[in-house]
Amino acid sequence: MSYGQQFADHETRHSGSEVDADGPEEEPAPPRGRRRGRRIALIVLLVVVLLAGGGMLAGSLYYRSVNSSIERVDAFEEVPEESRPQVVAKDAMNIMVLGSDSREPENAGGSRSDTIILAHLPADRSSAQLISIPRDTWVPVPRSKNGQHGGRDAKINAAYAWGGVPLMVQTVERFTGVRVDHVAMVDFAGFKEIVDALGGIEIDVEQSFTSTHSLNPDSRREFSKGRQTMDGAAALDYARERYAFADGDFARIRHQQQVMRAILDKAASGGTLSSPTKLNSFVRATANAVAVDKSMSLLDLAMELRHLRSGNLGFYTCPVKGTGRVGSESVVFADTAKAKGLFDAVRRDSVTEIVSAGK
Repeated sequence: MSYGQQFADHETRHSGSEVDADGPEEEPAPPRGRRRGRRIALIVLLVVVLLAGGGMLAGSLYYRSVNSSIERVDAFEEVPEESRPQVVAKDAMNIMVLGSDSREPENAGGSRSDTIILAHLPADRSSAQLISIPRDTWVPVPRSKNGQHGGRDAKINAAYAWGGVPLMVQTVERFTGVRVDHVAMVDFAGFKEIVDALGGIEIDVEQSFTSTHSLNPDSRREFSKGRQTMDGAAALDYARERYAFADGDFARIRHQQQVMRAILDKAASGGTLSSPTKLNSFVRATANAVAVDKSMSLLDLAMELRHLRSGNLGFYTCPVKGTGRVGSESVVFADTAKAKGLFDAVRRDSVTEIVSAGK
């Protein structure tokens, strides 16, 4: 079953437009054809790019077949050009990465625990800066194309429920002032198989905790403080848990970033690139989960980023003032002044300033 079919089936079962963990939004979600949600995560994109970059040297035709099988999404067709930020650094690239886990317990009620990352690739492609935007960040959401939603402040992930990828592009661009060049999407539900294809990953757990929303039959998994090897199921539980931590979604963001590094380290050092069997297993495990915009070429990107390793990645979170409530909703308030400094540096492709502003 393709990724699009899997998502359509999931949406048929859970057709609500709930974007707030505290309760459903009253406004209905857009028609199914506009929310064929290729749920996404940067993890798969980066590793596919990394592995494809090495493998291309040995078999470009194989990767062309993989590239052609990846699902495509109309990310920009409904985005008014006149409202978009201007390109400042022409050779840099900014990729909006969206992600959600269709097996996350919250989705039983139709909600989505979105991951939103703006990935900046400098003009020289010597590094990458990955900026997570908390899903509950309170931002202006432009009006949807059908005029029925948006046109007001809301949680940033409401844009996806109301207008799919195009409205998400508009919302992120308005909030950051950064022009989005590409969109990449992967379902977290395929994450278990991806990690298993790599033979597990090494994670240094910052504190002991119990996940009560685990993939285990009893829905519980114990994590002990310290470095350990995780298989796919454990890594997925680790990356999506938030209820066990006082800072909730911020802890989840840290763990997702930690897992990204671990996957890239394992892919680079675990023999994956040099083993056709492992490489094929990994690529085939992820291809059906990946969707990108119509103009993105993973092959070209793979060649540009084939030397990228976890040590070249910088992970940041959009500056925030804290959390609070707007009406009945629990939200995150951005630190607009600090966020402007960070995203202005992204727009101008000033890596030094991004690093400084992101601290």
